[in-house]
Amino acid sequence: MLKRGRGLATGLFNVWIGRMPIRRLRRWWWSLIFRGVGERCFVGIRTQLMAPWNIELSDGAVVNPDCHLDGRGGNLSIGSESDIGPYTHIWTMEHDPDDDEHGTKQGEVVIEDHVWIASRVTILPGVRIGRGAVVAAGSVVRDDVGELAIVGGIPARVIGKRDNKLTYQLHYNPKFR
Repeated sequence: MLKRGRGLATGLFNVWIGRMPIRRLRRWWWSLIFRGVGERCFVGIRTQLMAPWNIELSDGAVVNPDCHLDGRGGNLSIGSESDIGPYTHIWTMEHDPDDDEHGTKQGEVVIEDHVWIASRVTILPGVRIGRGAVVAAGSVVRDDVGELAIVGGIPARVIGKRDNKLTYQLHYNPKFR
């Protein structure tokens, strides 16, 4: 899509298309505005997008309803077979509390393959979440998360290790979500 029309296309998605309970229409729209969309992806109803041309969803990525995906401060990559719970906010830009001018800090966010992020999680700029990691509900992730780590809390800290061969594929395809 032309660079000039990106803001309009994103606005239409956030206000109108993204609220329609017709998954095929939403998928067609994101194929126009996302940087990349893999096979079997799902983005839930009422998900808000900021700079979606910097957002990439790999095969089988699931973003549940009411999430907030921010690509303004850099690329946001969500890996294959990753599951993002509802009401999760993923930020690539935030305000710098130490800046006299209320400036911003930016950083790409990378979510590797087979990551499970539970509901109401906040992920801050510059974070990498390793393959197979799990983030507990309500956590705030401000630092990198290692492969197969289970983290939780505010700020998120390691609380366990996942024991999973990570061979599953997600096939989430609801009719009206």
